[in-house]
Amino acid sequence: MANNDYDALVIGSGPNGLAAAITMQQQGLSVLLIEGKNEIGGGLRSSELTLPGFVHDICSAIHPMANSSPFFKTLPLHQYGLDFVYPEINAAHPFDDGTAAVLTGNVEQTAALLGKDGQAYCRLMQSFVNDWPKLAPDVLSPQLKIPAHPLLLARFGLKGITSARSTAEKFQTAAARGLWAGMAAHSMLPLSSMMTTAIGMVLLACGHTGNWPMAKGGSQQIANALAAHFITLGGKIQTGFFVSTMQQLPAAKAVVFDLSPRQLLAVKNTTFSPAYRRKLGNYRYGMGVFKIDWALDDVIPFTAASARNAGTVHLGNTFEEISRSEQLAARGVISEKPFVLLAQQSLADPSRAPKGKHSAWAYCHVPHGNTQDMTNSIEQQVERFAPGFRERILGKHTLNTAEMEAYNPNYIGGDINGGVLDIQQLFSRPVLSHSPYRTDVKGIYLCSSSTPPGGGVHGMCGYHAAKHALKDVFNLKATPLI
Repeated sequence: MANNDYDALVIGSGPNGLAAAITMQQQGLSVLLIEGKNEIGGGLRSSELTLPGFVHDICSAIHPMANSSPFFKTLPLHQYGLDFVYPEINAAHPFDDGTAAVLTGNVEQTAALLGKDGQAYCRLMQSFVNDWPKLAPDVLSPQLKIPAHPLLLARFGLKGITSARSTAEKFQTAAARGLWAGMAAHSMLPLSSMMTTAIGMVLLACGHTGNWPMAKGGSQQIANALAAHFITLGGKIQTGFFVSTMQQLPAAKAVVFDLSPRQLLAVKNTTFSPAYRRKLGNYRYGMGVFKIDWALDDVIPFTAASARNAGTVHLGNTFEEISRSEQLAARGVISEKPFVLLAQQSLADPSRAPKGKHSAWAYCHVPHGNTQDMTNSIEQQVERFAPGFRERILGKHTLNTAEMEAYNPNYIGGDINGGVLDIQQLFSRPVLSHSPYRTDVKGIYLCSSSTPPGGGVHGMCGYHAAKHALKDVFNLKATPLI
């Protein structure tokens, strides 16, 4: 560990840790970013997991919120080699009859493909999509603050607070209901839960306003670009150093942790009060994931043509089937037909696989901490909508919930969302406070996806935490967002 003193330290180099480090370094502070692994990135790492020449995203793969992030918009990441690429179709939702619903780049086109549910879809999404550029900074901020556009946020909140199940009742067709279920199920909550409508609407709005991009060359390139920008500003990075006690750290006025509450509690000598420790200890984690990466001899032979051109494919057939799968996982039961989220990165990014070959990535939700091997169940779901899929597999790599947590200790029990994002933890993430990034020890902050606005590659948790640190400790203001 370097012996120099710093103005600020950031522990953890996921997108939020990198965002916090950049935000403070922009104000001329001396900032050291510390990463326990030998590579930076957190959920943004990529590697040849299966066979040589096949580049796989270890966790995050498709980035619906990247173009909507007010923080990312302030950064010249393209100058550091970051290039987002876009599939022909954002997302497809195939059905057993060989058809598919799709998420395209605009509301009208998506609605037109939903038949008699087109008008209902427009009523749900059109005004929200029109308002999204103004709403995004408020939606991606702490909820217990005065919004910049209170009336717009209130209108969204009235829709978003409802359950995905109740919103599905607005649709009559299996196509619209299925497409909607796949979006809302990203929440990793039962579709009967309040707030699941908000998750679905945000993902759809991102698709209609900025599409669902991926990083050329792998998600690691996002982390690399953020790190390069940080270093250009004068920041320093140290990898391969796992922080277990505050006494290991050089002197600094502020320390920002990109850790989940449980990981933060494991750091010794933080001097948190018993009451604050209790609050962090009560923080709830949700469903886990079982993930597979495949090296393929050819494209996945989906029966639905649109699914063969989609960057993301949701596999679960009807609203009812997906709802049952998510409900079972929340209850601690494995579904025989799990909802599968699949990405086909090599369709839009040929650099992900050798010439003529392809890579794919998929996961399903499982009960928290459950380590059952879901390989067969996931592959059966793919084969169901793409007969002949298994014949194209050249190699595979899997991660169960325990292995996901070993890869990234923030993924408690395999929960890649950083904790349950239900109505209760929407306002108490990680504790009920108008400033959830502050701990009860002066100069110590939390910036992981366990803080608002939660999971996703947007850097906003890091930005907001650093903004508080700058104000509290250094009497400085963060660079304003676009």
